[in-house]
Amino acid sequence: MANEHASRGTGRATMKDVARLAGVGVKTVSRVVNGEAYVSDETREAVERAIKQLRFRRNASAAGLRHGQSRSVGLIVVDLGEPFQAALVRAVEQALYERGVLLFTASSGSDEERERAMAHEFVSRRVDGLILLPVPRDHSYLQAEVEAGLPLVFVDRQTEGISPDFVASDNRLGARLGIDHLLGAGHRRIAFIGEPREVFAGGERLAGYQDALARAGVAYDPALVFEGAPTIAHSEQALITMTAFPDPPTALFTGDSLHTIATLRAPSFSSTGLAHIAFDDLELQDLFARPLDVVSQHPDTIGARAVELLLDRIQGESGPRREIRVEPHLLIRSGAPRRTG
Repeated sequence: MANEHASRGTGRATMKDVARLAGVGVKTVSRVVNGEAYVSDETREAVERAIKQLRFRRNASAAGLRHGQSRSVGLIVVDLGEPFQAALVRAVEQALYERGVLLFTASSGSDEERERAMAHEFVSRRVDGLILLPVPRDHSYLQAEVEAGLPLVFVDRQTEGISPDFVASDNRLGARLGIDHLLGAGHRRIAFIGEPREVFAGGERLAGYQDALARAGVAYDPALVFEGAPTIAHSEQALITMTAFPDPPTALFTGDSLHTIATLRAPSFSSTGLAHIAFDDLELQDLFARPLDVVSQHPDTIGARAVELLLDRIQGESGPRREIRVEPHLLIRSGAPRRTG
């Protein structure tokens, strides 16, 4: 029978094929495949022999639908190439793999319409839940799905229109750690290059920068804050502007990895002599001629905690919204960045 099935080229073996070869019913095969009881050892062995002979593979998707779950999760980030987000994706994938759950991943490219399309596509494919690093706009479009039972977790950013479980770094604390270190080294004119404050993490990190200055009794100077896109052109213009001030800054804080990369690549940066601390670590930083001091996030922890929250909801846990903040830490590689001017 097995040779006949293979020679006809009829595709993968089905439960009916296994049942026919083993001389049992389809329900018995299902019980063996799903590890259920009420099957004798002799019958189980016969079914397992037929499975091996026919090279039968269980249709996990169909089985999941019968049990109301697909054992899959959707993850949407903004930019798969951004170092923090790439590490986050790896962490989520590993945590789900360890639990036998498949991950579907997509990127929005900061495009609200694309994010909405990807979210609806994942939902239409019956994912059990969704983890989202959202584009910073209204997300009420997901409200109906959440009310219908879709488990949802936001990471890194919160938005308007919906308030699901949330996991992120303690951005405000992290910025304070970096600025406190520069202040402790004698710097009083500290510039900030980062995301617009309308972006959730960017606003929190700018607030942390302001907190640290206020606690040290240092006046906040908005002229030293440069918000915008993470481009070399933006960083270069910021550096040119700040170093031309009558009282220029002696130190710089970059608010995220993309702004840090753009600043390090700016033609003027190496000649500024600015002490520098960045929010987010970078791969290959050990190859830099000038060690990079950073406020280091923990994307592995953030990803793992997001998966825990989501799976709890998938398994039926109810209750109020939960928010987890993961503390970053300061990593100083260059020694104390003392003021030189």
